[in-house]
Amino acid sequence: MSPAPDGVRHVLFLCTGNSARSIMAEAILDREGLGRFKGHSAGSRPKGEVHPIALHLLERLNHPVAHLRSKSWDAFAGPDAPQMDFVFTLCDSAAEEPCPVWPGQPVTANWSIPDPAAVEGSEAERHAAFAEAYRMLRNRISIFVNLPFRELDQLALQQRLDRIGRSA
Repeated sequence: MSPAPDGVRHVLFLCTGNSARSIMAEAILDREGLGRFKGHSAGSRPKGEVHPIALHLLERLNHPVAHLRSKSWDAFAGPDAPQMDFVFTLCDSAAEEPCPVWPGQPVTANWSIPDPAAVEGSEAERHAAFAEAYRMLRNRISIFVNLPFRELDQLALQQRLDRIGRSA
């Protein structure tokens, strides 16, 4: 798979509310991708705001956050939207959370991550859930951006992406 003419591969992270997991993934990819990847995020039923604990964590880890916002995946369906090379759903299918489906030709995979925004408990427990989701996302994204894309055919790439989705 070749990158766009500008050399950047566009990646869309989808989850239901687009307030935590997909937002964190967008920020992580923008840093880890070193200009070779551009992260985007959206939701099938966006909350309309970024979860405050996600924002706090990203700010504490020195991620730029001013551009992050909760939005519908419809924002990426129009003719002016960037063409996506990859679409990753982050829904926790084990919790029977509905996962959005993305039409078109991008390479897709489900990287199921438990929703930290759904965690109830003490403030410390809630912050720990966000930190764990961030850790899982960062590990997967680090593996992803270091794949030997030029050496992988479509099937091998799909197998690698599915394997990444099963990693912690």
